[in-house]
Amino acid sequence: MDGNAPTKEKDETEEVTKDLTFRRFEDGDNTPQDWEDKVILSGESHQCPTYVHKAPPCQGSCPSGHDIRGWLAIARGMEKPPVEGMAWQEYAFQRMVQANPFPSVMGRVCPAPCETGCNRVEVDDFVGINSVEQYVGDWAIDNDLPLAKAGKDTGKKVAVIGGGPAGLTAAYVLRQKGHGVTIFEAHDYLGGMMRFGIPGYRTPREMLDKEIGRIIDLGVEVKLETKVGEDVTMEQLDKDFDSVFWAIGAQNGRPLPVPGFDAENCVTGVDFLEVFNKGLLNAVTKRVVVIGGGDTSIDVASVARRLGHISHNKDIPLPEHVVHGHTAQDVVGTMHRDGVDAVLTSLFPIEEMTAAEREREDAKTEGVDLRGGVMPLEVIKDETGRAKALKMCECDMDGMRPVPREGTEFEIECDLIVSAIGQMGDFTGIEAMDNGKGFIDADQVYQVKDRKSHFAGGDIIRPHLLTTAIGQGSIAADSIDAFLAGAEPSDRPKVDVHHFSLMDELRRRDMEPATVEGPTTGTAESNFAVHNYEDRSKREIISHTELFLGHFPWENREKRTEHHIQADQVIGNFEERIEALTEEQAINEGKRCMSCGMCFECDNCVIYCPQDAIFRVKKDERAVGRYVDTDYTKCVGCHICMDVCPTGYIKMGLGE
Repeated sequence: MDGNAPTKEKDETEEVTKDLTFRRFEDGDNTPQDWEDKVILSGESHQCPTYVHKAPPCQGSCPSGHDIRGWLAIARGMEKPPVEGMAWQEYAFQRMVQANPFPSVMGRVCPAPCETGCNRVEVDDFVGINSVEQYVGDWAIDNDLPLAKAGKDTGKKVAVIGGGPAGLTAAYVLRQKGHGVTIFEAHDYLGGMMRFGIPGYRTPREMLDKEIGRIIDLGVEVKLETKVGEDVTMEQLDKDFDSVFWAIGAQNGRPLPVPGFDAENCVTGVDFLEVFNKGLLNAVTKRVVVIGGGDTSIDVASVARRLGHISHNKDIPLPEHVVHGHTAQDVVGTMHRDGVDAVLTSLFPIEEMTAAEREREDAKTEGVDLRGGVMPLEVIKDETGRAKALKMCECDMDGMRPVPREGTEFEIECDLIVSAIGQMGDFTGIEAMDNGKGFIDADQVYQVKDRKSHFAGGDIIRPHLLTTAIGQGSIAADSIDAFLAGAEPSDRPKVDVHHFSLMDELRRRDMEPATVEGPTTGTAESNFAVHNYEDRSKREIISHTELFLGHFPWENREKRTEHHIQADQVIGNFEERIEALTEEQAINEGKRCMSCGMCFECDNCVIYCPQDAIFRVKKDERAVGRYVDTDYTKCVGCHICMDVCPTGYIKMGLGE
């Protein structure tokens, strides 16, 4: 018998090991625990159950601060809609848009840092948060759900400069608070980077238009093709509006800082994608080199592969002429296209590129040649001054600084070079706002330095994710609201997200305490406070070490169907690549959520309490976070309830 062949016994062991998702004690670990703080003295304990709410890591990782745990609880059926007959999808949508008014779009394109932070990875795999968000967002569009109505008119007016994710989110939040809003947008459509920076096969335009339309329907005035600094002066804004929110984005791409990039056929990724998304660019050249490593560079290379090139017709305008605004390729619709050799280079190794892994892998499948750990040195020009090659070398990274390796120089022949290495703002006519580096300086509440009535957010602060711009737009709107009320914008909490509020939950269900007074005793028998509960969510994120992971069995993640386009099929394929989950799949993903930091009504504490001290709250008095209660006259402080609490909601606190 082959000694290297796996035995049946070994296979069974491996299978059992896979099924065991959590073990409190490992084999051979004989170190005794310190029980001193858990020993009951004289038949009495001063440590009894306290229900402590903490923020889950998914929410703490989300730049827009989604109440992810909350809407997953709705999907799983734990939290019921407050209105009879309301579909759970509508209730989940209402919870989602408190933080992000673009769930359909963001469910498709957000790189989902929330999933990276998910505690479920300690058991099997992260919860498919993005996929549930897309499902609910699409359902809301299909069922024509509106946003909540605008608040009562305050008489205050705010100018929002830029109709991208930050500006639109700020407009939405400001209208909810009752302020008048006018958006000034330089383009002929709203959407910003969601429209002009991301291809339509990633953000379907009909979905984007619906989600933008909901915001405009709140009574937002829109002035398209109006550029502040040219069509409207800053002085006029200050005269006509009580506050100004700058969300102009980073519309200027950074040129490649090497000799020769001034060649006509060297362009930036931002300009390339803008003309493509406007429908002006319909073909590229045979050989394209993209320098970057982020999502923008992936989009440029993938779009180039889809467009293809037309070799037999010399009358087709060159792509650089389109990008520079000299012409448009409006006669190439049915012409035969050939493939494009698209090379994407990155200073960092491929696995360390900032682009999402899924996007990198799709680009590879579609035929994009990814080359990591290389740096550009010089653009090589031909006798006419056009770029004909890019000279590069291998490199190592010292932090963010590339260090070239001597003797590794090489050239990549090309007809078009696209620099996707960063962006900055366009301050033409508004030079006073420029901090000297192509951005606007703002503090932690997004108030512009030395301009009390001016605020800023989104890429013009620092280019980052769409969800980051959405979060900044929301926070800035809160700050503007405080400013308009004559108050100083307040400091933000350490964990700055859209927190679950037990008091709001009780209020929604007509169970709010009569009054809330200062610390005192006897609250268990009275209705003037919420007893044995502490909210730490604004300062603490719950770790997987606080959960009882043994409660959760191995469950495979419900994955969306993705269409991976092969290299020989990519030309002309602009179909959406991701299909939404079914309702059953979305519910199943909701059930996989471990509800970190909040009770999810599993009954473990009730079942395992040896003193029958923990009991379920009466049905007509239950709410999220108020499912169980403790009779402290029976509790002996044995801490079993805390040990078996899957979500870490129960802690042992001081009692009498």
